[in-house]
Amino acid sequence: MIRFHNTLSGTVEDFQPLAPPQVRIYTCGPTVYDFAHIGNFRTFVFQDILRRHLRARDFEVHQVMNITDVDDRIIANAAAAGLSIRDYTEKFTQAFLDDMRRLNLEPPEQTVRATDHIADMVALIQRLQQKTFTYQSDGSIYFSIKKFPHYGRLSKIDLGGIQPGARVDVDRYEKADARDFVLWKARKPGEHFWDTPLGPGRPGWHIECSAMSMKYLGETIDIHTGGVDLAFPHHENEIAQSEAATGKPFVRFWLHAEHLIVEGEKMSKSLGNFFTLRDLLAKGHKPSAIRYLLASVPYRRQLNFTFAGLQQAESSIKRLRQLRWVLRQTKFPEGSTPTIAERAARFSQEFLAALDDDLNTAEALAAVHTLVTDCNTAIQQGSFRAGDIPVIEKALEQFDSIFAVLPRDYVLVAEPGHFEVTGYPADLSVAGAISDEEVEKLIAERAQARARRDFKRSDEIRDQLAQHGIILEDTKDGVRWKRG
Repeated sequence: MIRFHNTLSGTVEDFQPLAPPQVRIYTCGPTVYDFAHIGNFRTFVFQDILRRHLRARDFEVHQVMNITDVDDRIIANAAAAGLSIRDYTEKFTQAFLDDMRRLNLEPPEQTVRATDHIADMVALIQRLQQKTFTYQSDGSIYFSIKKFPHYGRLSKIDLGGIQPGARVDVDRYEKADARDFVLWKARKPGEHFWDTPLGPGRPGWHIECSAMSMKYLGETIDIHTGGVDLAFPHHENEIAQSEAATGKPFVRFWLHAEHLIVEGEKMSKSLGNFFTLRDLLAKGHKPSAIRYLLASVPYRRQLNFTFAGLQQAESSIKRLRQLRWVLRQTKFPEGSTPTIAERAARFSQEFLAALDDDLNTAEALAAVHTLVTDCNTAIQQGSFRAGDIPVIEKALEQFDSIFAVLPRDYVLVAEPGHFEVTGYPADLSVAGAISDEEVEKLIAERAQARARRDFKRSDEIRDQLAQHGIILEDTKDGVRWKRG
């Protein structure tokens, strides 16, 4: 039985979906005003492991992730750049999808943009108006939290000091004081707006997720995920407006990933420890090592992201790949060893049990590395047999179906009595595999495809280059590239 810590109840609960075997998940995706940073990707890696494990346990996953492509920061940045909202956010949306691929994150069943669902948000606000949960002020529409008696259940916020009529107009606020929040923001001079039955304006941040979640997953969903920083006010407000509109429970399980810090300190540009995935790739770190480190600490514990930890992650991956290479390249004696089959079966039980226990990735990783140690010992003692290879290969495949760090980046070279992971495989970035001239031609073709908004062809070219180890970075001065 899978068990998750439900933020709503504050306890670990047995998980069963509302309509098994389908599990309906809504994921708060990025706000595309800039490149996503590694703290964001800590949460997205957790969500990827969640969906992979649910499938491993024979559930059918239907996950929806939103792209927030309108909020205060986007509007301000787009205006400063002299661009429309869509043109401004397109660059960062595509960058995020590129980064997802680099980290081997499975795409959700549906990825949806807020700006494509304005009509759905308007309809939801109208439902709330009809049920008298709203009021207007200066052309904007607000949700009155005093009319929703269950407000604060998720975040456990103290409502004792709330002032009647106090409200907040900005999309994000950090203070732990509950105030009426904006559902529809009246048009401001020079600001992008939509003409709707509510009047000219734009949606508030919180209404976006409720509208899109209910459109694609129904009025009650199984799991809602996000970073712990979203529990208040964003998720608290989602609950209020959704349940006020429908009269039904909005989400059965709330799963929140804890913060990431860097070298023991909060990530901050002023401290010089603020990193996007692209920053780390430019420093020569491999996507698999970054993914491994982001997954190494259970999602509800704070992760201290260090460069020493990245090196350790890379070494751990090398050790796993080394065993797989030895299994494929060594001619072992015929036959099989019963203790190896028993050891593989025990690994499978321990691995699944760890993930069943609120996605305890640390215990799951410990299980696979103990298996590797036992296999290496058997090989060194001469007790490993050819018939043992399939069961250990299957165990490694089971591990990688969740952690997804083995398929790329390295090749193993062998000397008598010594195995070492080094370099790159021929299909990634061996010198001469693809010439600089060929790279430039493909980049030019990709630029033409993007200009005519043929993003499918653009993605195909990017993936083709990635197979040769070519890393692209889209900048305001054009495309930069390097060999990985």
